[in-house]
Amino acid sequence: MRSFLLASVIGVVAFACGTSSDPATPGGSSGSSGSSGNPDGGPIGLDGGPAPLGSFSLTFGPEPVPPGEEHTKCVVKRLGNAASMHVGSVHNVLGQGSHHLIVYRVNDTTEQPTPVDCKPFTDTLDPTKGSTLMISQKKDDALILPEGVAYTLAANQMVRLEMHYINPGATPIMAQSTSTFIPIEDAKFKDEADFLFIGTPDIDLAPGQTKTIGPMHIKLPSEYADVNFFAITGHQHQYGTNVLVNTATSKADPGTPVYDVKNWLWSEPETVQTNFKLPKGGGFNFSCSYANKSSSQVGFGESANDEMCFFWAYYYPSKGGAKVCVHSERPPLPASGVDACCPADNLICDALKSQTK
Repeated sequence: MRSFLLASVIGVVAFACGTSSDPATPGGSSGSSGSSGNPDGGPIGLDGGPAPLGSFSLTFGPEPVPPGEEHTKCVVKRLGNAASMHVGSVHNVLGQGSHHLIVYRVNDTTEQPTPVDCKPFTDTLDPTKGSTLMISQKKDDALILPEGVAYTLAANQMVRLEMHYINPGATPIMAQSTSTFIPIEDAKFKDEADFLFIGTPDIDLAPGQTKTIGPMHIKLPSEYADVNFFAITGHQHQYGTNVLVNTATSKADPGTPVYDVKNWLWSEPETVQTNFKLPKGGGFNFSCSYANKSSSQVGFGESANDEMCFFWAYYYPSKGGAKVCVHSERPPLPASGVDACCPADNLICDALKSQTK
């Protein structure tokens, strides 16, 4: 059973990393470079112009990407804020070749401004080292936190930008992205925001197959019973056609839709700004639809040529840091499946942590 659980969930924290000899068409490609929205070259605001006073921006790249290459690389940079700040909005702009960008608040003490190979979701299972703030797959993506809600950043905060990029073309490209942190007034701060990454590794698509996985039900720990969810984003790769998420008390409960985007597009998944709580004792029902247009079997995996079924949900008040929550129903597991939210003291989380060191 231990080896099966490892095989089912270990790829969760290896989120969209790797090298592929036959890259898929990337999401978020042909976007603008980090400073294109602001002619003054400073932080980029939500409208594409200069950001409000007190904002800070960090840039990944530009990093050269030869034809046919796919990588996940990271930079670690000091934000440059002389005093602590409460961030009420995060604005990510992804350039050419970007599959997605992950932004972390980290406890590193040394900068790494040159992009280096890194494991996706580095240290997600160790909250003492930092936490995820935002994930973007859209080429221009803004997370606007509710009034009085913010991410708190320490003075001279260290930030890691993790970039998964891919070049499916015949000519070299330059990968680049920019993340801008826009503050709120300290006096208006009330609640700390946080992040959940939720999904399943149960993906198995035959060549040419059209298929929907789910709905699956994942029950969240009781600590999330009273939190307020304010934004949610679905995530798939190139064969994904839709992600649906409902709050529900069980798999049999139709629940209440919280993520149902018309004309959903895997390469530009919308971040829906919302406001909801979980039903008592409940969690989420979620499903992912696919059209495998390839001539190969497609399963769960980190490359853009593999598939995923996830969504990330932003909430407040914080319950102690970002977590990765997974649900699996693969035999020989019971029909109801197995849930785990990591980090925690259980078999699945211990196995995940041991594999990501």
